[in-house]
Amino acid sequence: MTARHTPEDLAAANGRTIEDVIAPDLAVLFCGINPGLLSALTGHHFARPGNRFWPTLHRSGFTPHQLAPADQEHLLTWHLGITNVVARATAGAAELRPDEYRTGGEVLRAKVEQFRPRWLAVVGIGAYRIAFDAPKAVVGRQDRMVGETGLWVLPNPSGLNAHYNLDSLAATYGELREAVGSAGPAGPAGSVAS
Repeated sequence: MTARHTPEDLAAANGRTIEDVIAPDLAVLFCGINPGLLSALTGHHFARPGNRFWPTLHRSGFTPHQLAPADQEHLLTWHLGITNVVARATAGAAELRPDEYRTGGEVLRAKVEQFRPRWLAVVGIGAYRIAFDAPKAVVGRQDRMVGETGLWVLPNPSGLNAHYNLDSLAATYGELREAVGSAGPAGPAGSVAS
């Protein structure tokens, strides 16, 4: 991030939404919890400097080099995309209400049915549990599907998630990368970085 943003700039981004990075028939549609204020201000997913999403994607083999948030549209080259469970930006996910997760889950399922990614990867176990009414879900491949789309839950890459360091995030995301590289729920994985 080269520009400096004031606290007033960030506060003004509260409640904004950002565009999905999405196209039909992706290999994986990654789904964040909701945009942070810096993401809403810049229009780039996972924009906070301490967020480990972009280095994790590279280290786990999804991208051939590490992208910056401003490069997010390049994900489509590798048949990857990004959306969120809840569209509105907040300073933190703790500001979201359970009904927002449930409504967001309905919107997300409709989006998945429209765009038909092979996998939907929700990055945040708590968000997945509420949005998909699966209180006992654990990280990893889920037994259920949305249409022909397989579901996977990944750890939240936020720097605030102390349960996972960058290496363990990359290993966990790598399990999904391996599944994408083999026959997935909707057939061969297609083109992702190798």
